[in-house]
Amino acid sequence: MNFNNVMGYCNMKKLTMTKLEECFKSATESNYDYIAVKIQMQGFEKPEIIINQRENFDTKLAYYKKAYTEDLILKTFNGIKIVGFTFGDDFNEIECYLVD
Repeated sequence: MNFNNVMGYCNMKKLTMTKLEECFKSATESNYDYIAVKIQMQGFEKPEIIINQRENFDTKLAYYKKAYTEDLILKTFNGIKIVGFTFGDDFNEIECYLVD
């Protein structure tokens, strides 16, 4: 696992749809097993972590592109926003970078 790639996505100051697309592309090209997205939701104390398997990468990215703005805010409700994302080969790697 190349931790520099993972850390780069999680620690960016300004996350965008373009950077999320780059994350999916890097994970696919490097043959990683999982992509995880951290979602902050209004009214919840902690963000939600969604983990998708490689077989779902294309479909999930298409959904994110349709449902979220360039600034990663849900188009139908601005109280939901993607605040982090990464990729990895197991859940422990993902947890290291996305769970507070």
